[in-house]
Amino acid sequence: MSSELPPLPSSRRLFLKRSTGALAMAGAAKSLITPIYGQNQAPSANVNGANEKIVCAYVGVGGQGAGAHVGQDLAHFKENNTAFAAVCDVSKTRVNAAKKQIANGGGGDVEGFEDYRKLLERKDIDAIFCATVDHWHTPVSCDSMEAGKHVYVEKPMTRYLDEAFRIHDVAKKTGKLLQVGSQGCSDQKWHQAAEWIKAGKIGPIVMTQGSYMRNNPWGEWNYTIQPWGKPDDINWDLWMGSQIKRIRPFTADHYFRWRKYYPYCSGLLGDLFPHKLHPYMLATGNPEFPVRVAAVGSRAFKTDLNNEGRKPEQATEFVRDVPEIIQLIAEFPSGYVMHITSSTVNEQGTQELIRGQKASLTMAGNKVELRPERPFAEEIDPETSQAFPSESVAAHHANFFAGIRGQQKLNAGIDLAVKVQTVISLAEASDRMGVVCYFDEKTRKIKDGMGREVPAPTYGWHELS
Repeated sequence: MSSELPPLPSSRRLFLKRSTGALAMAGAAKSLITPIYGQNQAPSANVNGANEKIVCAYVGVGGQGAGAHVGQDLAHFKENNTAFAAVCDVSKTRVNAAKKQIANGGGGDVEGFEDYRKLLERKDIDAIFCATVDHWHTPVSCDSMEAGKHVYVEKPMTRYLDEAFRIHDVAKKTGKLLQVGSQGCSDQKWHQAAEWIKAGKIGPIVMTQGSYMRNNPWGEWNYTIQPWGKPDDINWDLWMGSQIKRIRPFTADHYFRWRKYYPYCSGLLGDLFPHKLHPYMLATGNPEFPVRVAAVGSRAFKTDLNNEGRKPEQATEFVRDVPEIIQLIAEFPSGYVMHITSSTVNEQGTQELIRGQKASLTMAGNKVELRPERPFAEEIDPETSQAFPSESVAAHHANFFAGIRGQQKLNAGIDLAVKVQTVISLAEASDRMGVVCYFDEKTRKIKDGMGREVPAPTYGWHELS
């Protein structure tokens, strides 16, 4: 069987072809076609103002897509003035469950799709929420923007560095908005930190440090294998796509527990690090591309093989590719160094801190506390911010919708996201290749400490890719 994706009919291929003509068609057709709407749905008027309804569709409606996105939008669609148009997933069970979830939640009847490219033919849709496996983030995001849709894509923004720049370039070319689902960026304490830093209250940034720690004796991401997870329910070839080396026959462990395996995910670097990197880089007030990144990981503990006490559907014989612990150090052009740690085998975190030459900011909890350094105690006054609401997906969604309406700047938009993904991708390259990765943002190339070019990891670069 060919490794290529199943082709669309020729007319659909022409519509979705990445070209200026396709973009023009998508934009023009949006105002010409009036679809039939269900309950609580109304045609979008190109989202010109605060009173215009934003019509949404969801690609990838598994646990996160159904709960964090469909569920949150159902809870807030009236106040956000949004409507539901369609859902898409390679699983028939998940498509049907999402359709029922939306109908029961008052969102009306929506259309279900297996192939997102067919969903994109609907001209009434304004925004796509992408919560697929990581290696599908780039095709879905780029095709959606080129079809005239704004995109909210789950973290990490994508799988590999070359894809991050492809998303960046398509966003700039089309003018469509892209928000990455790192909801900490909509927690106002990080914006307070950025305000104080830009005002010079801590002096030059010296170092930032944070951690995202867990301890799962059974191995992180060993989710329950659902009884419906079989080839007659799941389009396995479509799920894998043409990017990666295909695994046959269908493997339920890879489908439900994909975050454990390098072809689909970078593990902790892709799943948990974005929750720290996005807000910490935002808080600097001037996010930068890194100049060098080093990372060291280990998977010596073999937690996957601990099946004692598990139910049969929870057991596994498959050992993960990705590390169980990893530490990252990144240096930035302005001189500061970032240190982030993550683990699935110990839950004790480090202090959440932004260190300046004159003062430091503690970031734990819902307040920001400014603590002067001893040599500058006479010059800098201690300060504590107000208490801010905890981070939430709902607030991050609201920021996305406000951005589409031109009311707010996106908190995790493309300019921040491409820099964060660069750190993530260089960290993966550093850990897997055993080198310190130096990055040139002008050429987008990686070199080692001897000045030799390092090929950026991408599909096919390694057996586990």
